[in-house]
Amino acid sequence: MSSKETVGGWIVRLRSWFPEREFFMRSEGQVRFIRISSRLQMRAAAAVAALVLLWLGTMLAVTVSRLVEAQDRLSLLNREARVLTAENRVASYRNSLNGVADDLRRRQDFIEKMVSAHLGGLPKDARAGETVSNSDREAARTVAKVSAALPEASGLAKMEARQLAFVESLTRYADRQSEAASQRIRRLGLDPRMMLASLDRGEATGGAMGGPFIPMSTSANGMIDPRFERLGLSLARMNALQSGIQRLPQVLPASLDYISSGFGYRSDPFTHAGAFHPGLDFRGPIGAPIYAAARGRVSFVGQRSGYGNCVEIDHGNGLITRYAHMSGFRTTLGHQVNGGEQIGVIGSTGRSTGPHLHFEVRINDRPVNPRPFLEARNHVPQEDLRAGAGGD
Repeated sequence: MSSKETVGGWIVRLRSWFPEREFFMRSEGQVRFIRISSRLQMRAAAAVAALVLLWLGTMLAVTVSRLVEAQDRLSLLNREARVLTAENRVASYRNSLNGVADDLRRRQDFIEKMVSAHLGGLPKDARAGETVSNSDREAARTVAKVSAALPEASGLAKMEARQLAFVESLTRYADRQSEAASQRIRRLGLDPRMMLASLDRGEATGGAMGGPFIPMSTSANGMIDPRFERLGLSLARMNALQSGIQRLPQVLPASLDYISSGFGYRSDPFTHAGAFHPGLDFRGPIGAPIYAAARGRVSFVGQRSGYGNCVEIDHGNGLITRYAHMSGFRTTLGHQVNGGEQIGVIGSTGRSTGPHLHFEVRINDRPVNPRPFLEARNHVPQEDLRAGAGGD
């Protein structure tokens, strides 16, 4: 079937829906005849259909507009909710930073109070010749920059500056303690550098050192801040020198009446000729206790010519103490002794004219006067002496 025939068929069908209609109207005795053609009916129907379609389109447009408006409002509310949530989170983070800074400040307060209680006030100002860094200006500039760029981190920046100042003050304290210990050691005729070298080699502990290598770091990348490394080295040097002092003879080897013979040249008690006396003689009764003058390792227990029953203690750094003329031993070879620990009893064995203790201090097998060592105990802080009695 051709398109013309199809269109014609539709026109015929459409006219069948709208046949010509005639209406009769009577008014005042007159009859009027009204005819409505198919074309007029179709035009009227088309106009009505157009109006209906227009109304439907309008209603659809209003509905769509309302849906879009509702969707836009919902989207706006969602965006506002997200913004509010983000602002709350930022505020929470800022509060967290403030809380962290407060916690760190309290901890730093606690640390500084504890250190001050046990060590006294830490030095703030540098002295001439000191090589400790001073980060005050650098830290102040850092705090200013951080406060301007990220105000909520200002508290953390201030705590970092305070921490660095504390580390540098603690380093100064350790260096000054080391210098004081070095001066005491020099007054005894010893070289602090040799003492540090022997302690580094472990000679004072028989070379018994070891363990896994666990590097120290102050950052996530494994690096260590030079100021913290400097602190570690200063503390290690201070501990080494103070440990060396604890191994110097500073405890009276006997609680006796008096020194019966001094160090140096004297008249020999047997021949009455001039002779060199390499130690101090302490007179006392037989059986009176003899004490180790310092911490160390017993390196000899037995008899030596002229000394009789003898004990020797190795204190490291080439320094030993010798205790002679004993009537009995109270220690054994290789024993680690503490200053003030009993090692024997007074006697008169060997070349002796009566009960007494012959006490020697020898450095690299050369006898030195023990008196300065024993007298130096009055200048050593009591906590050092108590630490010396604490054992290896």
